Amino acid sequence: MVDTHSRYCPAADARFTYRGEDVVQTLESICRKTGYPKTIRVDNGSEFISRDLDLWAYANNVTLDFSRPGKPTDNGFIEAFNSKLRSECLNAHWFLTLADSREKLETWRRYYNEERPHSAIGYNVPIALHNPGGATSQPS
Repeated sequence: MVDTHSRYCPAADARFTYRGEDVVQTLESICRKTGYPKTIRVDNGSEFISRDLDLWAYANNVTLDFSRPGKPTDNGFIEAFNSKLRSECLNAHWFLTLADSREKLETWRRYYNEERPHSAIGYNVPIALHNPGGATSQPS
């Protein structure tokens, strides 16, 4: 997941399968720390059209903004993020266990947020926009 304004990635949560209840669990752990967003843009994957996520969004006054089926350009920010994640992390490592993948994803997430400049935000790092005081990422 990625914030479209700051390009900050609050979590990269590796699992064998990802269900609606997993999305809710991840979102809830992040939102308890940072607050609830007004809108979350999602595609039409089964984990996003689940009753669990719909109920969570309703209970927390969060609007789910679904992209049109077959139109990845509706969600270009996450498509660009996924491309970077794939080329810089997923294609660069062998993952031996789920714990190993979580460790490598967290290392990449911290690099992405704290060290890697982004042209879309004036060659700043996402943490500088997300936490203007300069605090580093919290472990996910």
